[in-house]
This record gives sequence, structure tokens and C-alpha cells, in this order.
Amino acid sequence: MFGSFTAFATVPAKAKVDPKDIPPPTSVNLPRFQPFAHEDDPIDPSAALSTLLETTGRSLAVLGAPGFSALGLNLSLDAKPEDLIPDASLIPDFKEWDNLSADDARDQNSSTRRPMRNGNLTPGCQVYLERRKELSNINEDAFRTVRRIPTPKGKQQARLGNTYEFFRCLEAFTTFWDDPTAPPSLVPSPEATPIEETPDSDGPKAQSIADNDANAVYRTADGSSMPAEYRNSLVSAFVKLVAYDFGCNVSPARLEPRLHLSSTEGSPQPRKSYYPSGCIFIFQSPMTREAARAGTVHGPVAALSARGTTDFSNPSVEKAQSLDLAREVLAALVTAQHRAREGKTEKRFGEGQWWTTEKRWGGGPGGPIGREADKDSIPGDKDAKPTESDGTSLPPSKKPRKNMSIYDNYRMVRPPASTWDRKAQYEAIGKVQGADYDDIFVVSSLFHHISILRVRVPNRLLGALDGAPDPDPTKRGWGKVDAWRSEWYDLFQVDQRVEAMKLVWVMMAYQMRKGTDEDIKMANA
Repeated sequence: MFGSFTAFATVPAKAKVDPKDIPPPTSVNLPRFQPFAHEDDPIDPSAALSTLLETTGRSLAVLGAPGFSALGLNLSLDAKPEDLIPDASLIPDFKEWDNLSADDARDQNSSTRRPMRNGNLTPGCQVYLERRKELSNINEDAFRTVRRIPTPKGKQQARLGNTYEFFRCLEAFTTFWDDPTAPPSLVPSPEATPIEETPDSDGPKAQSIADNDANAVYRTADGSSMPAEYRNSLVSAFVKLVAYDFGCNVSPARLEPRLHLSSTEGSPQPRKSYYPSGCIFIFQSPMTREAARAGTVHGPVAALSARGTTDFSNPSVEKAQSLDLAREVLAALVTAQHRAREGKTEKRFGEGQWWTTEKRWGGGPGGPIGREADKDSIPGDKDAKPTESDGTSLPPSKKPRKNMSIYDNYRMVRPPASTWDRKAQYEAIGKVQGADYDDIFVVSSLFHHISILRVRVPNRLLGALDGAPDPDPTKRGWGKVDAWRSEWYDLFQVDQRVEAMKLVWVMMAYQMRKGTDEDIKMANA
């Protein structure tokens, strides 16, 4: 619950800044790049995915339009919840829930809950109304609670409840972004409020004006200078409001998320590389206390991708927006690869090969490395405990090194480090049984907005990324990759963040549903 508090631990308190030194606000221009593709589109063999995987220098140019053409990405913008979620029957009737009173919600709560794959029941209308009420707090009142500022007389303090962490993270945004819901700050006119140095100037009215000026908080920096941890913490706190009730949690991966790429099998020059991704995941929490203490997680269920890009005009609008979309698709493909590990064991790259087993330098002992080659270096083992014959001694508090030095670690010949998390139980949670694709959900964030992207990743595409040959290089063996994006929701706006909460609710309900043999008959399958 308090995992993201460390992101703000080293942030100094808001200092007073001269209004002349405040930079102009950062404009919000959300990307609208939309690639199209068809299953039977002919492909130039030089631009096929297998050819791009051979050129594993892999410049950023392949991440734009050429890369989307090789993947066959077909994106639909402003998708409705009925199109974003494959099974529309899992979408609750939120309009009916909004009209329920507290007593009616308590009576009907049990009938609105459905079984989940972990054996529990989904949250019902009562929990939904609680989250909607908490998110409906006005920003000014919520920020007063976070800042521990007394409420004005005659006004009740906002009760944030489960949304306290969300509003705390949102309040940190006000240093870099203007709150669109805040009333405009107007400079008082000297004619309307004359300032006179009289004995009455210290009266209650003057004290009230002074208190309001002291409690007012203004933006002091631009949005492009905001640290990345702020946005990650805000999106994580917002998703946790719903994910907790579905038995899930948001946590970063213990190992760096990477999209692993391999050249085609049988290539004269086999290549294997990866693209790192800064995404974090939604995992299903374990059901036992022992597994929770051991750090075991299941999934991933979905991914969160928060980017700090604020300028989509450099070097050009198309390239900048396509590169941002490529980061989202990268997070989706990384999540698909992790989910495809279910029931498999890791095979480390180079395992059993000569270059991971034979000694370097043709089996010779080799020479000194790094500082070992310095003239003033001490001969012998530097990590060994000194003796009296050496004429040197260490301080009593200095203990000999227990692990290997960096040079001895380099001399060891072994395969690359493992890329699988040993404590993660990889599962394709929410995947349609018997389908040859996997629907990947990515909660995307830019500026102070969020959106949900669903990417349908074919199994054949994952095989191609792993080096499986394509029988016909002029056509994509997997057809195309369909994707749907919802609208962008401003988390500063009360109505928009409530709509975003509904969308996250439906996403979690679909992914955590109790699987049946009839899943293959769902819509959009």
C-alpha cells in the first residue's frame, strides 16, 4: 500500500517561486497515430519481419511505420467498452448501479458478484459505489486533506478512504501541471480591495485573506521536467483501487522486462538480442500466506506503460507519435512473451554452446585485467587475507571479501544471466481456451491522462519473434495484429476518472473471470 511513498521521500517541499520565473504550461497534445493493415496485404520480402530480425543493429526506424507494416498492426481508436472487451456480457450495468441507494446496493450486492478464477467472487455494486464516491471528491477538497490544511468553516473535510494514495500522487502533479478544475487565480484589483495600513488591517477579514494566500498552491515547473516516478506512482495507485478487489496487485518486475528477438532458424549469421521496456505489470496475488511471504506472483494479468514524452512534433509528428505507439506495442509483446511461458522451462541463450563452456584465450591462463595491469598493483590475490610476511595489514573492522572480485567474475565462462523470474508463476490469465491468440491489455499513460489498449497477439507472431521460419516471405503467416484503444481520460477531471475506473473494472472482470470451455465462442473471437 505504501510502496510508492519512497518516490516522493527525497522531494523537497514546495518553495515560493517568483511568478516571473515560472515557465509556461506544457501543452497537452495526445497522439492520434493510427496504422492500418489487412490479412492479405502483400509484403516486400525486404520489409518482412524475418528480414528486420536479421538486421539486429535494429535502428529506431524499424519501430515506426516499417515495423508496424511488418507486424500487420491494425489499430482502432476511441473504442467503446463493448469493442474493447471481447465478452460484452461481463460488462456490468453501471447506469443501473449509479441509481442505487446505499440500502439497495447493500441488498443487491451479492447478486452482482461473479466467481473468479482464484475461487473468490468479484466485487459487486456496493464496492463500485464506494470507489465512485471516493473518486468524485473535488480536487481542491482532496488536496486539502492531503496537505493537512484545515477546511473552511462550514465545510466538511473530504473523506478519501482508499483513494488517499491516488490523490496524494495527483497532488504532486500540481507542481508541474495546472489543474483544469481549479478556479482561475485572479489578481485582486487595488480599487476593489484597497490596502491601507490602519490598525484595522489585522482584523478577521485580513487574516482570512492571508490564510488563503498561504494555503494556495501554484504550479512552479513545466510538465516536461516532472520525474518519471510521479506518473508511474499515479497510474499504479489508480489501478490498485480496482485491482485489489479482484485479487491482483501492481508491482514492477524483478528483472528488466525485455522483448527477446531471434533471427530466423538456419540463418547463416544467427543473432539474438532484445529490446528493454519500462513497463510494469499487474499480477495475481497468491492465495496462501506462505506464498505471499515468499514473493510468489501469478501472471502477468496486464501491463502498465507510462511515458514521459510531452513533445510529439520532433523530428516530425508522424515519427514521434509512431515511436510512442511502438513503446505501447513493445509492452504488449513483452507481456505476451511472459504469458506464453506457462508450462515451459527456461532455455538460456548459449546453453551448451562452446562459447559458454570453453575457456577463453584458447584455454590459456590469460593476463592481467583492468587495474591488475597497473604498475603499482599488489601481486597475488587481492582478496586474500594479508599475512605478516606481506608487511601489510588491514584495519580490524575490514573483513575479507566473501564474494568474487569483478575480475574473477569476468573470467568465468558461462551463459548469460537468467531472464525468467524464479518467483513468478507465469500464466496466461484470461486467455481464451483453445484460441491461437492472446488478448493483451496495456494501461497506457501520457501527460495526466490514461487509456487502455488491447492488442490481439497471435501465437504465430510469437513464434516468428523467436526465430520460427515463415513459409511465404511475401505474406504474414499470422495475418494481422488487431488492436483497440479506448478514449483518453484526464485524471484531473472527476467525470473522466470515474469513466476510466469503470474501464479498469471491466478489464479486470474479464481477465479474472472463471474460465469455461465456451470461451472460444465469445464475441470478436
